[in-house]
Amino acid sequence: MSRTSSESKSSRRVRVLAAAALAALPGLVVAGTPAAAATGLDRTANVVRQSPDESLSAELAEVRDELKRNHRPDALQRKLDGLVEKDGFPAALAAVRDGKGRTRHYTAGVADLATKAEVPVDGRVRIASNTKMFTAVAVLQLVGEGKVDLDEPIETYLPKVVRGKGIDGSEITVRQLLQHTSGLPNYTRWMPSIFKSRNVYRSPQDLLDMAFAHKASFAPGTSWEYSNTNYVLAGLLIEKVTGRPVAEVITDRIIKPIGLRDTYWPGKGDRTIRGRHPQGYASEQPGGKLKDITNLDPSWGWAAGQLIGTPSDLNRFMTALMGGKLLKPEQLAAMKHTMKAPGFPAGWEYGLGLMKMPLSCGGFIWGHGGDIDGYETRNGVTEGGRAATVAVTALPPNEEAHQHVIEAMDTALCAKR
Repeated sequence: MSRTSSESKSSRRVRVLAAAALAALPGLVVAGTPAAAATGLDRTANVVRQSPDESLSAELAEVRDELKRNHRPDALQRKLDGLVEKDGFPAALAAVRDGKGRTRHYTAGVADLATKAEVPVDGRVRIASNTKMFTAVAVLQLVGEGKVDLDEPIETYLPKVVRGKGIDGSEITVRQLLQHTSGLPNYTRWMPSIFKSRNVYRSPQDLLDMAFAHKASFAPGTSWEYSNTNYVLAGLLIEKVTGRPVAEVITDRIIKPIGLRDTYWPGKGDRTIRGRHPQGYASEQPGGKLKDITNLDPSWGWAAGQLIGTPSDLNRFMTALMGGKLLKPEQLAAMKHTMKAPGFPAGWEYGLGLMKMPLSCGGFIWGHGGDIDGYETRNGVTEGGRAATVAVTALPPNEEAHQHVIEAMDTALCAKR
């Protein structure tokens, strides 16, 4: 496109500066909804290259070089860079969705320590305990349909399944399972190292047997303790009431209706992550050498943590949930009824498969988060519909690094741009 002769040098420089600024931003992709890997940055660069004005091209190159020397990425990009450079995560990726559904994508580090491949924008990761939100929604949908009663004992739906020392299914309600007040011991305490068990398939009953070999942590309803065992039972409840596999129920009732194109439940025996994804890493000893742990059998997480997804899909799920697209008002209100969660950061509370977390800039977010060997995610959505998910490709090596991931999520929702 030609420019008129009346265009001033200063106005041209402003346009050039804007174009160069966009072209110089590393790790940042701006997309609409649905999120796209292609960006407007290429289109801006193409317009400049098509100009026959060589002086403008030279000016663009000069300004671009200046920006590269002085460029300071935005606050979230700096946080992600820090997760890689200071905390030692191989990669970090994030998606931030504003109230209008527009999404910004960020990456830092490398997708593969061996090949140094670039981190795929909005790549798939194991979202681990974020699965609990999906499982809780499926149960609450059944509650809304009159097929499950939150205050009915789990024994009603799964007779003679919940048994052990101090453990009796007739004394534990469905609500207590979803809010972690059942007192059931957490089977993951007794899981062997992932390097010894990464290729072992475990059925839901195997997981319950592991848990029920130990006594209850407390009497139902008298305290709070996070336990994956609760959500294995919630998955079995879904299967018993619907007569269908929990993976199918969550896919048909949640994933497909709201268009989560990159979220899926790995099939039995599937140890891979399909599609574009960064590799996940773990060490056999604290502070030890990181080893590729991407491929593993996730059956040990089942309805408590088996799903795979992307940062933008998690944002889409959370905004759909808070927007009333998945649950009736009464069930959503029940899900958001929280209580203190000892052992979690100060101010965090737990509802029914949903956490309420304060923001440093005021207010709070709803979400969950997930940890599995190779990946950690932290995520949340505001009441106004802004959502953010941050993922790293290893579990934090220490508490400081863990806190830095949380701070990155907070920055995504609080920092001014």
